[in-house]
Amino acid sequence: MKRHKTVDEYIANADMWEDELVQMRKILNSTELVEEVKWGGPCYTSGGKNVVGMGAFKSYFGLWFFQGALLEDKAKILVNAQAGKTKALRQWRFTSKNQIDTRRIKAYLKEATALAESGKEIKADRSKPVTIPPELKKALQARKNAKANFENMTKGKQREYADYISDAKREETKSKRLEKIIPMILANQGLNDKYRKH
Repeated sequence: MKRHKTVDEYIANADMWEDELVQMRKILNSTELVEEVKWGGPCYTSGGKNVVGMGAFKSYFGLWFFQGALLEDKAKILVNAQAGKTKALRQWRFTSKNQIDTRRIKAYLKEATALAESGKEIKADRSKPVTIPPELKKALQARKNAKANFENMTKGKQREYADYISDAKREETKSKRLEKIIPMILANQGLNDKYRKH
């Protein structure tokens, strides 16, 4: 997945839904939210807190609310894209430009912004044990320093790496991801360090 540096670049490189993303961006930029790029995609924040992201996929384009599980969701349109894994994040999926309802979207954005400003949030469960997929375990054991560096990382960073490999469906993807992350682990880097504020 390409990491874009600007929202313009993200939209210009979208394989589908370019017009819809432009329309959605106008709605988002008509609010007091600050437009940024995080994880290579459009993200809108309030007071430095992530409120909502925007993205395009093969079968839909959508918004994801970082604390969506706390929203009232009167229209019952938000979905948990990764049930059992994601506690707070909720997606609003659109499959047509006709589904873009500016008034309804702004109502959800207003509630989500107020929620972020109140400080109320669902925190990730950091206590559960990290499950290392066998492919990662094998790759770490093949490189002595990689195993030691990995074991010295925080549970959160270990979990990011473990999930990154586990989430890959195909063996080829897992292999490519391992090639990418082993040098990062050897360099004592977390998978998402460059997105963290120092």
